[in-house]
Amino acid sequence: MTLAAEVAAIAPGEPFRIGLRQRLAPGWHTYWQNPGDAGTPPEIALALPEGASAGAIQWPAPQRIPYGPLVNYGYEGATLLPLEVTPPATLAPGQSFTIEAQASWLVCEQVCIPEEGRFTLTLPVEASPRPDPAMAVLFQRAEAELPRPSPWQASLGFQGPQGALLLTGEDLSPATVREAFFFPLEWGVLDHAGAQPLEVTQGALRLGLPRGSAELPARLAGVVAITDGAGLRSAYSLSATPGPVPAALPGGGTGSLPLGQALLWAALGGLILNLMPCVFPILAMKALGIARLSGAARATVRAHGASYTAGVVLCFLALGGALMALRLAGQTAGWGFQFTSPLFVALTGWLMLAVGLNLSGVFQTGGPVGAGGGLTARGGHLGSFATGALAVLVATPCTAPFMAAAIGAAMALPPAGTLAVFGALGLGMAAPYALLALAPGLARLLPRPGAWMERLKQALAFPMYAAALWLLWVLAQLTGPEGLAAALAGGLAIGFGAWALGSAQGARGRWRLLGRGGAVLALLLAAATLPRLAEAPPPAAAQAAEGGAEPWSEARVAAARAEGRPVFVNLTAAWCITCKVNERVALDTPAVREAFAARDVAYLTGDWTRGGEEIAALLRAHGREGVPLYLVYAPGTGTPEVLPQILTESIVLRALESQAPQKAAARTSQPG
Repeated sequence: MTLAAEVAAIAPGEPFRIGLRQRLAPGWHTYWQNPGDAGTPPEIALALPEGASAGAIQWPAPQRIPYGPLVNYGYEGATLLPLEVTPPATLAPGQSFTIEAQASWLVCEQVCIPEEGRFTLTLPVEASPRPDPAMAVLFQRAEAELPRPSPWQASLGFQGPQGALLLTGEDLSPATVREAFFFPLEWGVLDHAGAQPLEVTQGALRLGLPRGSAELPARLAGVVAITDGAGLRSAYSLSATPGPVPAALPGGGTGSLPLGQALLWAALGGLILNLMPCVFPILAMKALGIARLSGAARATVRAHGASYTAGVVLCFLALGGALMALRLAGQTAGWGFQFTSPLFVALTGWLMLAVGLNLSGVFQTGGPVGAGGGLTARGGHLGSFATGALAVLVATPCTAPFMAAAIGAAMALPPAGTLAVFGALGLGMAAPYALLALAPGLARLLPRPGAWMERLKQALAFPMYAAALWLLWVLAQLTGPEGLAAALAGGLAIGFGAWALGSAQGARGRWRLLGRGGAVLALLLAAATLPRLAEAPPPAAAQAAEGGAEPWSEARVAAARAEGRPVFVNLTAAWCITCKVNERVALDTPAVREAFAARDVAYLTGDWTRGGEEIAALLRAHGREGVPLYLVYAPGTGTPEVLPQILTESIVLRALESQAPQKAAARTSQPG
């Protein structure tokens, strides 16, 4: 623990920040102001010269630190707890300003050790503050970790042991929120170790709140930490008067599941896949194959079960790896976001529509019975393995109604988590066959195909239609009315093609040829709309010049710098919630606008909603994997200052003060 200051010299009457800086060995932690189930927060008492004053500790957002059945709230690694000190205006340059501090804290690993320290910090007094470059970076980083005021409407309530927090705002959506957790400021009002299930829908976020043992205050305050779609964590302070429990989100929302819950849902989704008409025949035939092995050694039967299971699991892992590769291929900065490509969204929507039409009976697809029968007849472990892989391949179009939550969670996890979820899908799908391998006599108990399968198939068409409609909504966010019109025209062509193909399957002679020809023509017409989708401008492009911003380009940066102007670059995306909040609370404020105007700043916005190699290259050049990225170019310098990904108004103003000194007579900047 040390006492640090962000300045090397202070000025009379001008506030500055000091902070209790901790650097902990791995495995050790200290505590937040609400320590959770156990612990105590750090305390600091200052002795200041006469006429000086100091504020309270500003607490960065904590982490959850599990310990057995308990959960603590605190900090690991390196943390800075800042507070503001205001020296007296009566100081004179040449004097010194001394701060004495007495601090105490509890540091824990397997054991907890109470510690304390005395600190003395002496700073020279000069006519104007002189920043300490090394410390200024640490304080800037600490400020980025502080909770910002919530930009969303909040309501919360409890009934018995359960409650909920509801946030509403246009920036919230399943694409922009990966995880969320609420840390109450007061001890005991919530069960610290309890789960907080998350639901997200367009415009709303709902967190379940498990009730604790302490009495509820008249107004419950706390910090909600949100991890966005890019994996960036930011925190927001809020308070609300407890009332009725907020209602569940319409349609249940889309939850960002913890890994354990995602694995469970994936296994259940894979298990339900076996009821699909396209999968059941293969499973039934392979079950009969096991029955025929009933006279063989149990080890042989189990080995065939393992071969089939391996085929299912490995095929699911290959599918997960292919999806990750497609995401990465779409974003050259190193991470993928599946909804940044209008072509991907449109093609997936058309696929959902086609699968729905197939399930509704508009047309039929060739069943896998022949192939499955051939594989079963072939025997051997290769046949069992290939049959498992075939079952996954024919089930792929049918996965959406059952596995949407699991796949959505998988796409938001790191690569290892993504593959784990897909592996769980495979284990769930292979579970019935594995059970039959362990007890071959159970094959006789399987229900035989009948009319119930046809009714189930038709009912499953409607979730597919719902998925297609949702994808059209996503497409509208990416391309606006022009792209949506092209996608609807392509969907009409897909519908006509499905009808034509279905008509051909029930006809003979030239009518059959005409139907197939109509289906091919429809596919060509749908493909003809793809160039319009690719060229449709995103809605954000029409708004790029609002708020005094100009579209970013390397040429525009060079031109502005050649004019001797400072440059502020904002790389953002429509689906990046952190970007939108930063713009609302730190960039689009009167103080920052006035600072831009006073310094004649060229404010450039780069929109990465649909990717782009130029912006990706700029991200790579500054060691970033995604947006947001904020750069401040000072006049006459080559290397920009990179601001934190979590912005506050004061971070932006300090960066402008250091990089872009105010001119006595600033020109008026004309956007565009």
